[in-house]
Amino acid sequence: MKLNKMYCEDCLETMSRMKDNFIDLTVTSPPYDNLRTYNDNIDETWGEDVWKPIIKELYRVTKEGGVVVWVVGDATINGSESGVSFHQALYAKEVGFNLHDTMIYSKQGFSNPSSNRYHQVFEYMFIFSKAAPKTFNPIQDKINNWGNTETGNTTSRQKNGDVKETGKRAINRFGMRYNIWKVKNEGGFNNVDSLTKKHPATYPQNIPKDHIKSWSNESDLVYDPFMGSGTTAKMAHLLKRNWIGSELSQEYVDLANKRLEPYLNQTTLF
Repeated sequence: MKLNKMYCEDCLETMSRMKDNFIDLTVTSPPYDNLRTYNDNIDETWGEDVWKPIIKELYRVTKEGGVVVWVVGDATINGSESGVSFHQALYAKEVGFNLHDTMIYSKQGFSNPSSNRYHQVFEYMFIFSKAAPKTFNPIQDKINNWGNTETGNTTSRQKNGDVKETGKRAINRFGMRYNIWKVKNEGGFNNVDSLTKKHPATYPQNIPKDHIKSWSNESDLVYDPFMGSGTTAKMAHLLKRNWIGSELSQEYVDLANKRLEPYLNQTTLF
């Protein structure tokens, strides 16, 4: 199987040619709940009979210690959220994955205002791991609440409830971010890549970029079974990871390849 290539086919076909324990990291946002219309019409058939085999096969091809980042949301149907995202997370546990973290992608804006509930501005980012993650490179960009002090006190609570100072510790200006990520939408004035407008359901490139940084190292292999416009491939390439993508629509494969052309000889890291 060739690396750094998009395969225009069903992801199950792509994964069928992968040996066991092949992928270091999967970052993907699958179609869900008929919220978008795709050229391949997969949204019209997106049910358990589709996503269960995919999650099961992802477990087989993921390396021990590898991670799957599954970015997904729920539609509201007849006044009730579908809850399909939770069914997928529980099924991932059933086939052997750990639900390592339930993260939130908080959108800085919304496109579908609500009249009888609070505006929906987030999606889930489920972190499935095959055993404990072998790689974690935490992004440290959260300004420390204690300011710029160089040292702080370490304390421990005694059996009688008193708090006792036990020493000093360095306090960095920036700490590890939380598991709720606030990400700007890339539509309109924030669009960094005009070609992405031709795909109906792109996610901001900072999502795959930061997950690839967090859960993989250089030269690792990153997979996206629903490659779409190629955002995961673009970020993997710029971060010096190998990648493979699957995409049913030839139009989107052509779009992604065109989008990747300017970056193929670019090696600048973020």
